[in-house]
Amino acid sequence: MKNFKVLPITFAVASILSSASVFAADTDMSALEKRIQELEAKVVEIDYVNDQQQAVLTPDTKVPQGIIFSGYARYGAHYSDGDKRYVEVGSSGKSLGRLGNEANGGEFQFGKIFQADKGAKWDIVLMVDDWNNDQWSSSGGVNLKKMYAGVTNIFESQPELYMWAGRDFHGRLQQGLNDYFVFTHDGQGAGFNNLNLGGAKLDMGFVAQVDSEGSSALGNDTGIYAITSRLHSINAGIGNLDLYANYGFASDEADANKTNEDSLQVGAVLGLGSSNKLVMKYTDGADNSAFDLAGDKQVVYASLEGNAKASDQFIIDYLVSYKNIAGADADEKNEYAGIVRPQYQWDEVHSTWLEAGYAMEDWDNGKEVNGWKVTLSQNVSLGGLPWSRPMLRFYTTVGDVETTEAGSSTSTTVDTVAVGAMFEAWW
Repeated sequence: MKNFKVLPITFAVASILSSASVFAADTDMSALEKRIQELEAKVVEIDYVNDQQQAVLTPDTKVPQGIIFSGYARYGAHYSDGDKRYVEVGSSGKSLGRLGNEANGGEFQFGKIFQADKGAKWDIVLMVDDWNNDQWSSSGGVNLKKMYAGVTNIFESQPELYMWAGRDFHGRLQQGLNDYFVFTHDGQGAGFNNLNLGGAKLDMGFVAQVDSEGSSALGNDTGIYAITSRLHSINAGIGNLDLYANYGFASDEADANKTNEDSLQVGAVLGLGSSNKLVMKYTDGADNSAFDLAGDKQVVYASLEGNAKASDQFIIDYLVSYKNIAGADADEKNEYAGIVRPQYQWDEVHSTWLEAGYAMEDWDNGKEVNGWKVTLSQNVSLGGLPWSRPMLRFYTTVGDVETTEAGSSTSTTVDTVAVGAMFEAWW
C-alpha cells in the first residue's frame, strides 16, 4: 500500500477557479493561493504499510475523513505446459523464488480512524481475503481475515502504546523473495504494541487459532493459543535488532492429540547496514507457527538477504537460506536455497527482471530433492523503483525438480514450463 490522499483537492480548486470573481483583483488571487494552501494542508498521509500488517497508530497519526481503503492483490493467467504448474522444493515458502511462481489472490482492507476529545485515537479495521487455490484443496470463497479495534495515546507516561483486540494478522515475520513466513500467528485475541522500555520497545499478544470449516473461518477458537512477543527498535550499532519469543499451548477444547503439546519459538532479525539483514530462528514443537503443536520437532533456520545497487537503474536482490528439521515426529532433513534477482529499470515505466533460484533437500534417510527455476519478466509499473506498484507483469518461467528416493539409483524429474500475465499491487 502506498500513502492515501484522503481529501482530493482537484475539485475544490476547480470550483474556485470557475468563479469569475476570483480574478477580479490581485487581492482575490492572493486569497485563492491561500485557499489552495489550506486545502493542500488537509491532505492526509496514513502509514498503512504495504505488507498489510497491523496499522499501529501513534499520537502523531493524522485523522482523515472517511474510509481508508487499502490492500494487496495479484491476479492473472498462468499458462502451464509442463508436469507441474509451479516449481516447489522444501518447506520455506517459494524457496526457488516467487517471481512467475505464485498463485492468484488478494487482501482487501477498510479502516476508519477516530479521535476522542482528550486526544485518544482509535481505529476499526475490516479485511476480507481470497487466497483459495485448487492446489491447496481449497473449496473457494472470500474469507473474513480481520476485524479488530485499537487505541493509542491513552496513557500519559506511554503515549505511543497501542492496545488492540479482535481478529488480525499477528506476529508475522515475512520474507520477500521466497515469500516465507518465518513466524505467523493470525488469529483472534488482544495485545499491545510499542511499550517503551527505554532503548527498546515491546509488543505482546495473546491470540487464539481461528476454527474453520473447509476454507471458511468460524467465530470460535480451536482451543489452541499462543503468547507472542517482539522486542524491537534496538540499536545494535551495525543496524537495527528485533528479538522474537512465542509460546504455543492448548486447552481441553483442542483436538485430543494436541491437549498435552506445547511449542516454543525464538528468533532474531539483525540489520546489516541499510540494505541487508540476517534472519535466524529456533523452534521446538513448531515451524513457522506456534499453533503447530507438532510434538518432537525442532527447526533451525537462518537466512541472509538484501540487495546490491550496481547503478541507479540496475539493482540485484538476493536471498540465501539454510534450514534443519529434526525430531522423532518430523521428516529429518537439511534444506538449502538461494535466489538472485537482477532488475533493470529502463525508465519510470518499463523494467526487465531475471530471477534464478536453486534449492535442495538432503534427507537423513538418503532421499534427495534438487530443483531450479528461472523467470524472465517484462514489467510496466507506476514509478521507477523495483518496489513501485501497481505493476503489469509478462513473464516466462522454466524449471524442474529432480527427486531421488532413499536407496534408489534412479531419479524422477518433474518439469515446469509456463508463460503468464498478471498485475500486482499494494495500495
